[in-house]
Amino acid sequence: MFKYSLDNKRYHTLNYHFKNKFGKKVFKVSLNANFSCPNKINGKGCIFCSRLGSGDFAGNVNKDLVTQFNEVKDIMKKKWPDAYYIAYFQANTNTFAPVSVLKEKYESVLNLPNVIGIDIATRPDSISEECLEYLKELNERTNLTIELGLQSMHEDTLKLIRRGHTLKQFEECVKKLKENNINVVVHIINGLPNETKEMMLETVKYLNKLNIDGIKIHMLHVIKDTDLGDLYLKEPFHILTKEEYIDIVISQLELLNPEIVIHRITGDPKKEDLIEPTWLLKKFCVLNDIDKEMKRKNTYQGKYYNAS
Repeated sequence: MFKYSLDNKRYHTLNYHFKNKFGKKVFKVSLNANFSCPNKINGKGCIFCSRLGSGDFAGNVNKDLVTQFNEVKDIMKKKWPDAYYIAYFQANTNTFAPVSVLKEKYESVLNLPNVIGIDIATRPDSISEECLEYLKELNERTNLTIELGLQSMHEDTLKLIRRGHTLKQFEECVKKLKENNINVVVHIINGLPNETKEMMLETVKYLNKLNIDGIKIHMLHVIKDTDLGDLYLKEPFHILTKEEYIDIVISQLELLNPEIVIHRITGDPKKEDLIEPTWLLKKFCVLNDIDKEMKRKNTYQGKYYNAS
């Protein structure tokens, strides 16, 4: 069995991380705090982003945050009555507001029973110095995680997908957060246009050098009513097959520092919005096939880490 797993996984699972740290079941409750995004205000936004800003499965924005939280908690409580919870601010850029607004939203759920942490999804160009000071203070009294979208280390790709920030900005943001002992989780996307397998592996090698704590690995979703979707329908580009994706993910895991926690290894597209790849709709089949192939190859996260 792989060191950082409680089941048949051969990578550092989030379930292992939570149980090892807190001693019991922990759930992340996705919330929609109705934030916007500087990339949408200053431009057209990322070409792959849906109208919900990566919040397709976050809470109902028409309900207050406590109500959103309790609706999920009440369901989970039936099966795990003594579980802990982490409030996950997921949709759009969750530091894109005055600190007074951030405090109001974060604190409203942070003091709820059995909430032991807060997880904030944001952008590397959207954490002001004032915001950083608040995050430092927050980190001293709860389990804080900041999730940063990178998607790729390659500048040409960042420009193509209109990320609106540079690799240098990302790196400087990670450095500031880590200097203040704040946990950092980074999002990457496999299958972006024009990227080769080697380019995707280079992104993982790059992240190994930044002392990050966790990673989310996504397969590119081509979604309806996005610029990427329009581009694909006009000029179709290669979409990774399931087999290609599994091969790339396993190669990335082999290179990745085994202490980095794998928060996600595939995505959850909405069926009604998805153009390609349709194989992503069978999430558990993808996860199971990754497990089977890693077992077949007798490989595991970090197998080639020292050589990377």
